[in-house]
Amino acid sequence: MDAIEEKRVYGGREGALEVYVASAIGVVRVRVAGDTVGEFGLCDRTPARDIAATGETVAIATDEDVQVLDIERGDREARAAEADANESDETFVGTGFGPAVAVGTHGSDLIAASPDGDVARLPAEADTDSEPHEWEFLEHNGVATVRAIAGGLVGTDSGVYRVHDGELDHAGLSDVRDVSAAGVPLAATADGLYKLGNGWMEALEGSFEIVAADPQTDPGRLTRAHAVSGEAIYGYDADAETWTEYDRSTESIVGIGYGKTVYAVTERGSFLSATPDDSAGPWRSQTIGVGDVTGLAVPRDE
Repeated sequence: MDAIEEKRVYGGREGALEVYVASAIGVVRVRVAGDTVGEFGLCDRTPARDIAATGETVAIATDEDVQVLDIERGDREARAAEADANESDETFVGTGFGPAVAVGTHGSDLIAASPDGDVARLPAEADTDSEPHEWEFLEHNGVATVRAIAGGLVGTDSGVYRVHDGELDHAGLSDVRDVSAAGVPLAATADGLYKLGNGWMEALEGSFEIVAADPQTDPGRLTRAHAVSGEAIYGYDADAETWTEYDRSTESIVGIGYGKTVYAVTERGSFLSATPDDSAGPWRSQTIGVGDVTGLAVPRDE
């Protein structure tokens, strides 16, 4: 941890929150206020292949298990501004899933996938107070390699699947690299960026790796949304209902999240925060001292 711990001062800046970054050497917690990066440091040394968060939990997919961290409920903004990153007693604990390649959320529940393509749901609350939380495996046909999970969507090499009544139903497309379920379902694929309307409709041509949308979006609408194709970063213009390339990155972006502004992280460990007018760029960049980054998660208000 010593090599990547940093101390910075927010003052009493409003809007401070915590963003979690998954990497091959562990999980980095980054405190941010708007587009300003504050303290950051390792909060867990377990190599993580994927990461997701609800308002209460941060979950990581590892080669051993899906592990979860219960984060303090209530005023996280005050805690982020006042707590000391070097005195954290936070611990990720196992859930009994086994080796995992992807993890995501569906409401307050967790969804995870194994290397063999088995997909399961972990309810946020058991049916009774006396029953432990247990993974419920979803029935499906044809799921092979799961690449991303978001909301009730599972992106795989054989297309998009939707979680429905304890099963996974194939919902079209192929060679899906990433999915987003907030507002309007989106899918980043090898041959285009797609949105779900009357079937899947192409929004942009090209090969896309990453797509994300602000989870605080009303159903059926997009406000803030971003997609990555190679070095090109696209943003969604809600007024014009169009996608526009507005920035480029020489490092591969592997995750995008939303708070007061837009955050992203690159595979090489650069943490990016958009300036207040994020449609114009450029993004601020802060190296957080880890490589082989796999994603980021922003715990959301419930």
